[in-house]
Amino acid sequence: MDSEEEATQPQREQSTVAEALIAQPELDPPSASPESRPDSNEPDSTDSKQALNQREIFKALKVVERDSLAIAESFTGLFASLRLALSEVTTNSTDHMQCFGDAAGRLQESVLDAATKGNRYINSCLRLNEEMKGIDSLAGQLKILRRNVDALDTAVNRLIRLP
Repeated sequence: MDSEEEATQPQREQSTVAEALIAQPELDPPSASPESRPDSNEPDSTDSKQALNQREIFKALKVVERDSLAIAESFTGLFASLRLALSEVTTNSTDHMQCFGDAAGRLQESVLDAATKGNRYINSCLRLNEEMKGIDSLAGQLKILRRNVDALDTAVNRLIRLP
């Protein structure tokens, strides 16, 4: 963290210098008219000031350009990171939707299978119920048959025991 602060400190100072240079433009720029040209007593004093101002402007422009490049690289990295995160989220969402679709399909198959088996069971119960309605008459017939068998057995026993 300290190394980042140390690295950004010179940039801040240079940016501040550049801002100060840009913020305070020369109010009385030298004109090209012959009246404002320096006398022969002041050779190149205005030219040296102008060259100095141009150097400072170029330095400030270099600082602005370097900062702009750093910002552009930062934005490029940020957008690449955002693109990757969006791609991952989209992939995860697609995978989850496909998983949800598979689960819903399997659930639907299971429900249909359970409903089919339930219907078979209900139909079997209904058939058994219909068959059980005839059981009452069959039970009555069995009682009569049992009485007849008992009567026959009694008659046979009497015949066999005759002396």
